[in-house]
Amino acid sequence: MPRLFRWLAVLSALLAALLLVSRSVQAQYPDFSGDWKLNPARSNFGSFPAPAGINRKITQDGVKLSMTIVQTGPQGETTSQFTYTTDGKPVTNKVQGGESKGSAQWIGDKLMIESSREVQGAVLTQKDIWTLSPDKRTLTIDSRVTVPNGGFDVKQVFEKQ
Repeated sequence: MPRLFRWLAVLSALLAALLLVSRSVQAQYPDFSGDWKLNPARSNFGSFPAPAGINRKITQDGVKLSMTIVQTGPQGETTSQFTYTTDGKPVTNKVQGGESKGSAQWIGDKLMIESSREVQGAVLTQKDIWTLSPDKRTLTIDSRVTVPNGGFDVKQVFEKQ
């Protein structure tokens, strides 16, 4: 019987250690949860006009990341919803006019989201790199958008509300 107790004690210690390791691995990644508002003065849309406004509501729970994006521009307001898992698994999100296929994964303390979708018969790909400031009040999204005849870069800076 004493051997059984020792074996159970060792097993319990191993399970506790694994739980701590998995929690510390998750804790090393930034939490982007919150309501974020675009700061147009700090953003750069290149030769494209900046939208009147963009708000992102982001929730992050473990590997699940969900966001609702409300964008305001000359054509009015549009709302999009996206859900990713940050473990690199492919997902499909419904967007205006079709589907967006993509994946999200961590690169150190940055989140990379790669996606592609068909727009008016052409494939548009996008690679976003999300960075959270040390004070956790600024979210910067650096994007590379590629279309059949070239590509362009966009920098969006959001402030936590």
